[in-house]
Amino acid sequence: MRRYGKPIYNYLLRFLRNPVLAEEAFQRTFLRLCEKANLYVDGRPVRPWLYSIATHQAIDVLRREDKHRTVISLNETQAAEAMDSVTLTDLLQANTPSPLEQLEEQERREWARRAVDDLPDHLRVVVLLIYYQGLMYREVAEILDVPLGTVKSRAHKAVVELNLAWRRYHADSEG
Repeated sequence: MRRYGKPIYNYLLRFLRNPVLAEEAFQRTFLRLCEKANLYVDGRPVRPWLYSIATHQAIDVLRREDKHRTVISLNETQAAEAMDSVTLTDLLQANTPSPLEQLEEQERREWARRAVDDLPDHLRVVVLLIYYQGLMYREVAEILDVPLGTVKSRAHKAVVELNLAWRRYHADSEG
């Protein structure tokens, strides 16, 4: 729990886009882990097995909620990083981005989050596991119980879809 708790919860939160559902799936994941611990095969990597359980629990939670898409709250707050006390000279000498650059970066992150959220579930889960959780393709294949080639093709399709969305977004914002 100490080792995998935070990454699993973050994955579930990104997958479900709802803190209440993520918490439910998180609890069910570790409950299921305890129930099925006797099925663990020694030598098998724990991380893919745990993400597999978490993914199945997330899908079950969605089914129970009878929703395939949840909505991010407009009131969601972003955690602000606490700044150490620094002098004005430190700030001027540092390579800190300007307020405009910070705003542009925040807009890019928000656009990326929305674009990933808009992907179909079978593509979105691959993006979340590979790019957000840092899992390897073979681990994702094991988690989703699909062939490695399917994971690769879904990852490629997701990147193509995100690229098209980026181009549409820029075409709309220029016109």
